Amino acid sequence: MKMFNVVLGSLLLIAGSAALVYILKMGPAPVATGEEHGDAAKAATEYERGPHNGRLLRSGALELEITIFESGVPPEFHVFPFANGKPLPPEDVQLTIALHRFGGRTDTIAFKPQDDYLLGGQTVVEPHSFDVDVNATYDSQTHDWRFASYEGRTTMAEEAALQGGVEFAVAGPVSVSDSIELPGEIALNADRLVHITPRLSGVAREVHKSLGDSVQAEELLAVIDSKELADIKSEYLAAIERRDLAQARYTIESDLHAKKISANQELLVARQVLAEAGIGVRSAQQKLQSLGLTDAAVASARDQNDPFTRYELFSPIDGRVIEKHLAVGEAVQETDDCFVIADLSAVWVKIVVYAADLKRVRPGQRAVVRSADLDISAEGAVSYIGELVGQETRAAQAVVSIPNPEGLWRAGLYVTVDLIDDAELKLPLAVPSDAIQEFRDWSVVFMRDGDLYEICPVELGRRFGDWVEVTSGLEPGVTYVSKNSYLIKADIEKSGATHDH
Repeated sequence: MKMFNVVLGSLLLIAGSAALVYILKMGPAPVATGEEHGDAAKAATEYERGPHNGRLLRSGALELEITIFESGVPPEFHVFPFANGKPLPPEDVQLTIALHRFGGRTDTIAFKPQDDYLLGGQTVVEPHSFDVDVNATYDSQTHDWRFASYEGRTTMAEEAALQGGVEFAVAGPVSVSDSIELPGEIALNADRLVHITPRLSGVAREVHKSLGDSVQAEELLAVIDSKELADIKSEYLAAIERRDLAQARYTIESDLHAKKISANQELLVARQVLAEAGIGVRSAQQKLQSLGLTDAAVASARDQNDPFTRYELFSPIDGRVIEKHLAVGEAVQETDDCFVIADLSAVWVKIVVYAADLKRVRPGQRAVVRSADLDISAEGAVSYIGELVGQETRAAQAVVSIPNPEGLWRAGLYVTVDLIDDAELKLPLAVPSDAIQEFRDWSVVFMRDGDLYEICPVELGRRFGDWVEVTSGLEPGVTYVSKNSYLIKADIEKSGATHDH
């Protein structure tokens, strides 16, 4: 018994090795044609197959095995002829195949001998979905066959399609506005942002505004006691006194010189002293003005009731306090930011422009800013495009200014920006993005003829909002599914109408 098992095992091994050698000699198997809807095992039972796994057609003594070969080459017909089960020289058979495709198009393919088969003279264009007419002549006799091979095809009643929300359109040219969608972030308008600094050191005596308060231009924000201000005012008043004394002396010297009592030299000295005193007054006055004091405030320094140390901070613009760094009794330095005031009636949008998109962005271009989080949008225009492209991001920055009358746009909010070229661009052929689905490794639209639908692989070009350019695949004038095309795809997948690749 043990010896029997050893012998049986040896025989099976030899048989298996022989089968492997046979398979290796055959090389890559071609793709068979036929009504291969879904499972390959089920498809194999639908028609007779030949030794190359293709569809076998019989008529009298003639047999033709039809395959589509696409290993390393575009799909092409390889047809193997037989007579009474034995291979025929391919030159003994004259063959044409007509492929009747969806929409009425017919591809007629002629054949020529090639090795041990007949080679189709043109590529079998995808999808491999057609009604096939085969015409062969052998030994002065004509043989005809007809069969169907469908892929990506389904039937749906018009009423059912309309109830599902399916819509249709006719393929043709479309006029669009060129647009580009880019990421952005809301930022404060730097042209409407003011940092309030005291310009001198001191101690806060009064603080009139808090964080978030609205302010008007020239409204008082705070009062600071400053010894520096007192020193500068004292210098200013002393300069005025010196100027007045110099003016009086010059007047006296002028009178004496006119009466020939004083020498010319004394008049010149008096004039020089007066000029230097005037310079001293202007210098002290400009120091006060550089601290933000108005002409009226400078003039009031001569008032005996004017407190020398009182320094007032005013807002130069209408806006809102977005930062506050001052409290009563707090010591401040001349460079401290006591308040930051922002006019929020307009904000900036900082956009990331990738290097490949820079040629499509220009100053003044219309921009639509959208926030998905807040469900709001606004329009503006590109005001600035950065000159530099970041080494890491390979992107430049552009700025769009948008109105913000209700204060809904807040700094730091991420947004999407559509930059739009209002000049119309006419595309020879385009479809809505909702019409496009993925099928196998193709982008497809679904052609329609009555209740019949079939995939149409397409090459896509540029995107313009909701429209996508079609560069090849779909022919003008063809009716296609323009909306809710996923329903047609689902019906095709449910029916298993896929090619056995």
